[in-house]
Amino acid sequence: MASVEYQKSGRIVKLTLNRPDTRNALSRDVIEELVAGLDRANDDSEVSVAILMGAGKGFSSGGNLQELRAMTTTDKLTPQGLADWYLNGIQKIPLTIDRINIVTIAAVHGHAIGAGCDLAAMCDLRIAADNASFAESFLRVGLIPGDGGAWFLPRIIGLARAKEMLFTANPVSAQKALAWGLVSDVVSLSELEDAALKMATNIANLPPAGVRKAKQLVRKSVTDSLADSLEMAAYLQAELQQMDDHLEAIDSILEKRKPHFTGK
Repeated sequence: MASVEYQKSGRIVKLTLNRPDTRNALSRDVIEELVAGLDRANDDSEVSVAILMGAGKGFSSGGNLQELRAMTTTDKLTPQGLADWYLNGIQKIPLTIDRINIVTIAAVHGHAIGAGCDLAAMCDLRIAADNASFAESFLRVGLIPGDGGAWFLPRIIGLARAKEMLFTANPVSAQKALAWGLVSDVVSLSELEDAALKMATNIANLPPAGVRKAKQLVRKSVTDSLADSLEMAAYLQAELQQMDDHLEAIDSILEKRKPHFTGK
């Protein structure tokens, strides 16, 4: 049984964390298969968007506590060995999601705890079921976000609210997450997958090269100066304007018909 299921339909890939026995804890096998699935989707030119979901009762319980405990009690890893585990283990996920050019959507139900909360925050977009609960619960076990949560969360919900989540370790309900801007929509549990697919379909119906280049531009513009962002936009725009899909988009609007995009 795969720890992360990979399902492709048209330009949409669904990646499902499939370890309900551990509440989809981010153990070594889950990390490796999730990274491989994201890379596989990104390398497929037909794919525009990936939806991340969790099987069972929740999205992800975060780090595997038994695995974490064994690192110090059984494996007796040194501080350098522990640091290497983060650098070469769970930190592969945020670096991969940041690097790839397909859009990622987290569809969250139940608990998104610790690294599970951060996994949702790594994605470009988030939608939650009304039973979702988000928690930066690291301090409850005497740890800090080792997976990028301290970088992602302040950029999404602001520094003060990110600090509140981290320093109190208190859970945030789906409705509060919506009010804070952590998620863009809250739906009933029964509607979650359909709502995520609708959002993904809206993206997948757009010119695929344009979607990927839009993500590249946004990613760089977060840290670039205005002048550098404008220069990048000019060159990306020049590439897109030479593509058949650009002309097809204009023609379909003028002719009042559905466009047919080929990625060329």
